[in-house]
Amino acid sequence: MSESLQLKRDCDATLIPDGTAAVLPAGTTVEITQDIGGTYTVRAQDGLYRITSKNADALGVDSAPQTSTDSGMKAEPSGGTVTEQQVWEVLKNCYDPEIPVNIVDLGLVYDLHIEKLPSGRSKVLVKMTLTAPGCGMGGIIAGDAQQRILLLPGVEEANVEVVWDPPWHQSMITLEGRRILGLE
Repeated sequence: MSESLQLKRDCDATLIPDGTAAVLPAGTTVEITQDIGGTYTVRAQDGLYRITSKNADALGVDSAPQTSTDSGMKAEPSGGTVTEQQVWEVLKNCYDPEIPVNIVDLGLVYDLHIEKLPSGRSKVLVKMTLTAPGCGMGGIIAGDAQQRILLLPGVEEANVEVVWDPPWHQSMITLEGRRILGLE
């Protein structure tokens, strides 16, 4: 995507890579560089920003359905048992805003564990890393993953922890991730 457009209204955004909250004023010229996982990465004159789908109208685009991350709402509790496969699939919808590959195929998810709670619902524990220590987007990416997990039926609690051991390296990228990045 390389079309330049002007923001139709003031727009909440997150500065990449430091994770600082920002407001891009109406009329700011931006270029959408990434539109995946329900968020947009845009390039403005002064840098890259992440914009959630709830602000897609400022870009003049139709938004994807809102997630709890966008709306601030928590999923309603529901019964059922969550499976590891369901959690892996939902994590494949989480992206680093600078890389067009999901966190699973980037090899950022190190561990996934599901515990049964006394309520009959589940607690999901995830350990993940980032491609670079000190990335300010780590909390945002982990928070996105946590909120998406909480939307799964049968999930009562979710904890996504950013860890640094072992250090991430490119060999952890899956074959699908390598294909997307042109590394194969």
